[in-house]
Amino acid sequence: MSGEFRALPVPEGLEGMRVDAAIAKLFGVSRAVAAEMAASGSVLVDGAPAGKSDRVPAGVMLEATLPEPKRAPEPSREIVDGLDVLYQDEDLIVVDKPVGVAAHPTLGWEGPDVVGGLQAMGIQLPDAGPPERKGIVQRLDVGTSGAMVVALSVPAYSVLKRAFKERAVDKTYHAMVQGLPDPIVGTIDAPIGRHPSSGWKFAVTADGRPSITHYEVIEAFRRASLLEVHLETGRTHQIRVHMSSVGHPCVGDPMYGCDPNLARELGLVRQWLHATGLGFVHPRTGKYMEVTSPYPDDLAVALERVRNA
Repeated sequence: MSGEFRALPVPEGLEGMRVDAAIAKLFGVSRAVAAEMAASGSVLVDGAPAGKSDRVPAGVMLEATLPEPKRAPEPSREIVDGLDVLYQDEDLIVVDKPVGVAAHPTLGWEGPDVVGGLQAMGIQLPDAGPPERKGIVQRLDVGTSGAMVVALSVPAYSVLKRAFKERAVDKTYHAMVQGLPDPIVGTIDAPIGRHPSSGWKFAVTADGRPSITHYEVIEAFRRASLLEVHLETGRTHQIRVHMSSVGHPCVGDPMYGCDPNLARELGLVRQWLHATGLGFVHPRTGKYMEVTSPYPDDLAVALERVRNA
């Protein structure tokens, strides 16, 4: 069913922008939704159908029929195997999120999620944020395991949400990547956006969002290296995209160009990437705290195999 019809003139500041980017800016939808609107013929530029990659001149009328808003699904409310508590008090809980578990329910995801798992454990989540994201102040990709903090009070939600937005949280990851990065201590500062030809992937793109990744090799092997990674930003797939962009994809990550033979030899069915720690100022006490997460069994076994190879 079609939603609301909107029409606005293109301001000078958007002149030359792609149609999908202009739609996203003017009408407040995601870039992916804007691209789908253009592909379905729901976007007109001065009355003529426009493709998502067409460029818009200033002053033309941009017309679009917005899709009906979709309601997010309810949390699973099922016990999640491996969702362990690393730390808990009245204000927050830090969980060890297993691989294959989403942070919260999303359209199209039918698997387990952290919100539903916590509720199934009898943990009360605050009425903070959208209903399906109660207490969620950060997200980990479904395919990434490790430490993840969830607010348990409204004040803690506000403080932690702001801390993540202002990059005041220390996020530490360990990643096994192919080859040996040069230099062995470095920073990747490259914008990340939707992949130009594969909408489900991300890539380093000229018009992407600023993204900064710091890494250091902590152990080198014959065919791979173990890195400690610190993120300044938190883009979707950031570590995977950045390491792939410099020729060192995460081991076990076929989406971003890993060697499937090496992954098979190590028994990996997902990327070797784990959120090993979070450091932040406690929202109530004001004291800095750190919580760490051990490697899950599949990553520990793969690490031992590559050490012994």
